[in-house]
Amino acid sequence: MISQDLTTKLKTYRLSEEEYNLMKSLLGREPLPVEWPLFSALWSEHCSYKSSKVHLRKFSYRNERTPDMDGENAGVVDLGYGEKIAFKMESHNHPSFIEPVQGSATGVGGILRDIFTMGARPIMSANYLCFGEVTAPRMKYLMNGVAKGISSYGNCVGVPTVTGQTNLHSRYNKNILVNALNVGYFGPDMKMALSKAKGENNLVVYVGAKTGRDGVHGASMASESFDQDSESKRPNVQIGDPFFEKLLIEACLEVLKKDLVVAMQDMGAAGLTSSSFEMASKGQVGFVIDLKKVPLRDSTMTAEDILLSESQERMLLICEPKNFEKLQAEFKKWSLDACVLGEVQKDRKVKLMWGPELLTEIDPDLIVEKAPQYKRPYSKWHYPNRVESLPTPKIEVAKLIDSKLASFKLNQQHWIHNQYDQRVGARTAMACESSVAFARLDHSGRGLGLAVGCRPEVMLMDAEIGALDAVYYPAFQMAIKGAETLAVTDCLNFGNPQKTEIMSEFVASVEAIADAAKKLDAPVISGNVSFYNETLGENIISTPATGVVSLRETVENIIPDAFSNPFENIIQVQLNWVESWTYAEQSHNRISKFRQNSAADVPAFIKKCVGLDAFLKEKNKKISAIKAVGLGGIGATCLKMSRNNTGFDLSYDLSLEDESTLFKDVFYSFIISTGEKTEEMVKLLNGYFDELGVEVKKIGETKDGEMILSKNSKLAFKDFQTKYFKDLEAASV
Repeated sequence: MISQDLTTKLKTYRLSEEEYNLMKSLLGREPLPVEWPLFSALWSEHCSYKSSKVHLRKFSYRNERTPDMDGENAGVVDLGYGEKIAFKMESHNHPSFIEPVQGSATGVGGILRDIFTMGARPIMSANYLCFGEVTAPRMKYLMNGVAKGISSYGNCVGVPTVTGQTNLHSRYNKNILVNALNVGYFGPDMKMALSKAKGENNLVVYVGAKTGRDGVHGASMASESFDQDSESKRPNVQIGDPFFEKLLIEACLEVLKKDLVVAMQDMGAAGLTSSSFEMASKGQVGFVIDLKKVPLRDSTMTAEDILLSESQERMLLICEPKNFEKLQAEFKKWSLDACVLGEVQKDRKVKLMWGPELLTEIDPDLIVEKAPQYKRPYSKWHYPNRVESLPTPKIEVAKLIDSKLASFKLNQQHWIHNQYDQRVGARTAMACESSVAFARLDHSGRGLGLAVGCRPEVMLMDAEIGALDAVYYPAFQMAIKGAETLAVTDCLNFGNPQKTEIMSEFVASVEAIADAAKKLDAPVISGNVSFYNETLGENIISTPATGVVSLRETVENIIPDAFSNPFENIIQVQLNWVESWTYAEQSHNRISKFRQNSAADVPAFIKKCVGLDAFLKEKNKKISAIKAVGLGGIGATCLKMSRNNTGFDLSYDLSLEDESTLFKDVFYSFIISTGEKTEEMVKLLNGYFDELGVEVKKIGETKDGEMILSKNSKLAFKDFQTKYFKDLEAASV
């Protein structure tokens, strides 16, 4: 039986008795006082991936564009012409639920540092957000706080927020999701930085903001479920300063350009502990660090406080002694401090000092490489909600478009993304007004596409299909804009991994994402796992969010999403892989896979769509709008495409008995509007997609000033603007 003192320590440091015994076995002795927080932080789920690492190895596929950057802060894609990008997606779910403004703001700041610590200049930010019902406790406060945090940090630091996704569902009432993504750019003359420490007697240098108490134990806090006492975790949330971050970006890129840095690492989760031990372990070297030399905002901080603080805007660098004065002068130019904490040593031990006092001397691999790995029990995915076919529910269109359901689903959260600076930096060619964002690459002028994915409603129906869709749907959205998918990052948001049903959904999702990425030849090159999104036993919808990048030869003449000209033909091109009825609540949890071999056609269809724009131009055929059909079918999609007084008429070939089919989900199809003759366009598109067996048909015409869904349901454009394109009133406080 363990002592009360040990029980208290295990609870304080969020370690199990088995993990304590492993600590003792690795050390060959009882852990020293300062070693408890070290193991607590780096063996946390957030840092060690102890429940997921065994499955994340399934993302091993790489191609010639994606070098293996295992263990680095972000993945890298070689674009050719001397250009590269680094990109990654991360979660800040737990901090944002406790303190939404600072939680979301520091999520943006943290993902930016993951990018520029590699030497890339951040050029595009995105986010993936999941909120509960706006009537749920604290939800208005959370929604407004998150939007404010993202916009205030991103706008001030000078990196455009170009795209994102916002979801609303009751399963996020007690745990919201705030995932941040950033893409950084390497021009032909820019040097890449790695985090592998090397060089005996090289200096360990601390740069950036002073260290405070904010964020202490933040990594371990993010590795457990919430309970009734979650509000008490507020001190674990960091506080950020975007203006300081902007200075840090410029200073770090400058010292890299002048070749003054051997290695560089962000002080992210677990702060100085993670950055120092990970850098030493990667380089198989040791450090001597004097914690008394760390610049502090609070002189009463203990060694443990300093090691675990997650104060923002801090970096750890390795530089040669001969270059330190030059490096220090560069940081001083940007009004930033740079101070030496210690040096690299050949002996693979990290010595933590408190002035002349030795606190510990420990092999970094014991904490970084020897963290426990759990093979949590799970079941093979058995498709619980798939049926052979789905009956057509009775949907009264007039009632549906007036319902709360439609209001939430059709409102595209303009009140959120209108707060973002989407074009700072002058690279943005297309932003939140489109389903896909594009930025112009500095050197080649090509278009870099970015989209996020994962539709929670699809995950509710089927974890495997939902995870495939999290890759395929954003890739499809980019393909119809003429952009080829290059690579994927992910942020795997799940509940408690100790529950077999949650782990089963996690494994099914990982395997599906890996499969989709391989079939598209778009490797998963970076990512994040966020477990324990659970409060009082209630888990979120399993939500494997993705970020997908693509490349287009130019940013010129990208076809917009929205209808722009009245009296044009609306034509649908449809593959037919999966169908569902997410707009009919009584059957929203069922999904039908209705063509046995059609799953194999999906990546082929996506790849074929990439060349459609060029094909139509070659045939001298013009289209004025193109958009992937989303959940809610052609009815919901046409409503979203209606802008600037240009609507549609879908009633011309639709009986009253068929009204419901307007809102059937079919994976995958897209809509175009064109002034070309219907017969010619249908024949041309049928020929282009001939081998894939798609269905091409005219479904309506664009209309001036109104939306006609059926003979029974018409909506004036002014009413539509008032109802769906205003700010979401329920979310305002």
